[in-house]
Amino acid sequence: MLKITLPDGSIREYEGAVTPLQVAQSISDGLARNTISAVVNGKQTEVDTTITEDSTVQLLTWNDDMGKKAFWHSSAHLLAQAIMEFYPEAKLTIGPAIANGFYYDVDFGGEPLSEKDFEKLEKKILENAKKNSTFNLREVSKADALKEYADNPFKTELIENLPDGEITFVTHDDFTDLCRGGHIPSTGIVKAVKILNAAGAYWRGDEKNPQLTRVYGISFPKQKELTEYLERLEEAKRRDHRKLGKELGIFAFSEKVGAGLPLWLPKGAALRKKLEEFLSKAQKKQGYEFVISPHIGAKELYITSGHWEKYGEDSFQPIKTPNEGEEFLLKPMNCPHHCEIYKAQQWSYKDLPKRYAEFGTVYRYEQSGELHGLTRVRGFTQDDAHLFCTPDQLLQEFEKVIDLVLYVFGSLGFADFTAQISLRDKENRDKYIGSDENWEKAENAIVTAAKAKGLKTVTEYGEAAFYGPKLDFMVKDALGRSWQLGTIQVDYNLPERFDLWYNGSDNEKHRPVMIHRAPFGSMERFIAILIENTAGDFPLWLSPEQFTILPISEKYSDYAKKVSESLEIHDICGLIDDRNEKTGKKIRDAELKKLPFMLIVGENEENNGTISVRRRGEGDLGEMKVEDFISYFKEQSKPAFELGANQ
Repeated sequence: MLKITLPDGSIREYEGAVTPLQVAQSISDGLARNTISAVVNGKQTEVDTTITEDSTVQLLTWNDDMGKKAFWHSSAHLLAQAIMEFYPEAKLTIGPAIANGFYYDVDFGGEPLSEKDFEKLEKKILENAKKNSTFNLREVSKADALKEYADNPFKTELIENLPDGEITFVTHDDFTDLCRGGHIPSTGIVKAVKILNAAGAYWRGDEKNPQLTRVYGISFPKQKELTEYLERLEEAKRRDHRKLGKELGIFAFSEKVGAGLPLWLPKGAALRKKLEEFLSKAQKKQGYEFVISPHIGAKELYITSGHWEKYGEDSFQPIKTPNEGEEFLLKPMNCPHHCEIYKAQQWSYKDLPKRYAEFGTVYRYEQSGELHGLTRVRGFTQDDAHLFCTPDQLLQEFEKVIDLVLYVFGSLGFADFTAQISLRDKENRDKYIGSDENWEKAENAIVTAAKAKGLKTVTEYGEAAFYGPKLDFMVKDALGRSWQLGTIQVDYNLPERFDLWYNGSDNEKHRPVMIHRAPFGSMERFIAILIENTAGDFPLWLSPEQFTILPISEKYSDYAKKVSESLEIHDICGLIDDRNEKTGKKIRDAELKKLPFMLIVGENEENNGTISVRRRGEGDLGEMKVEDFISYFKEQSKPAFELGANQ
């Protein structure tokens, strides 16, 4: 009997060979109808692949990420087919699935593709999809493959780098392409498609190679899903932090300063300061001490930590002193500095845990083509902290850090998230440091703590840091996009590499365990996601400008200043709009700037010592005494989540 092990651990037995589709049929007709791909022994494959030995099988539907990958990769073949029908002289290269959709890189020769061509490609793709052609994968000899693509230098290069016996072609309808597999059963499943964009791309990402046209598309099994996706895409453009950041005066970039190095404008600096104060207050409550480390460090520091070995080639290159022969690096991580801060004194077990926190700016080289607003930069500030504790304290400290992360998310409206347990690669251990024993202890601690806090978790192998496993918080924003924000890491290795120790109760030296954590992740990325998640409508307590006072004429400017001073005393910050404009225009402008409160003052207000209050999104709230407004504001601006409330 052939045994098939499913993801839930159950085993089904079959007489002789079986396909993933037959496995699905043996479970239910509904599952069989919806199964579009499969993973057999860790490799994604087609549903009609014959399984001849005991195997693990995962059945994939459109609702699975890997199912979407097969769907979009198959759609890329449909795109390539349509391109060749309209542009028979074009040279195809590669067409993978991506996070949202697919692309195909094409050399169109002298016939450029423009946006006006998108509609005809979409119609042709759907016309061909309706033929309901199956995807048939077959092995081809290297010689035959090279002969087939003799006039295509791109495919030829790919084939030459493949071993004979591992080259496959896939055919649907009358179209054949070089491909290693992973397709849906037939083209008829594709019901809706949209060509999104066409952009330049160098062959294999090397600017020394020919420039191609990268045609981006996305497809769905239902037209309704495409319509909803395009609506989300428009909403994403409206919420784009690069657009809103400029409109709201939060940050800017300068070519003279350098790509990937953001400049924080006054409103952005105020926003960052509020976030830092918010987290600092919570950290102080949990017993953190604040430290400061320099922006550079001697190269030897990062050789000791292992960062130079693992990331040296991707970092900014060393800065050499003119005469001393010393080498320094722009700080890529804060943790080596914090290890040296711990080492600056001797500690007893009675002193632990030590919790060092720093808003530390680090620098990492990113290729210019990968930079993206605040989400991918070369200089960024981490809300970093490193905890040094005894092994017996590890679980309690880890759980307290989870509480801190949940407090941050709850206060800022991130309610939809999954905790990803990021472990070592099962096969390739070369990219990690430390003993198997220490890794097992660290991984077990994360799994135990996550379970104790009742977190919804997924496990990903190969996603650990080089020095230890992680608990990464994958947060979904208002558009359903997933981002990795907070992270907590357990590390037995850096304390060894830096020879850190404490005196135990037995008066012997012992190694502390190190916890790395950053609830925001980086201030830059967190603020970018916060801007997009809120569309610039920040929580009241976080808004960099919380009010604007609108005197109805210049006669009431002095009273407006008096009101402003009263509010500023209570840390309510804002501005006075004393432009020679009508009040209605001032209100509209304040709404566009997303200012929470508009306080209108005129003769009546001055005589009564009041303000007329208007709240963005709610309209007029009526006339209030200034002190009543202050009380109202303080009540409204309290973060809705309390530290430890989740326990």
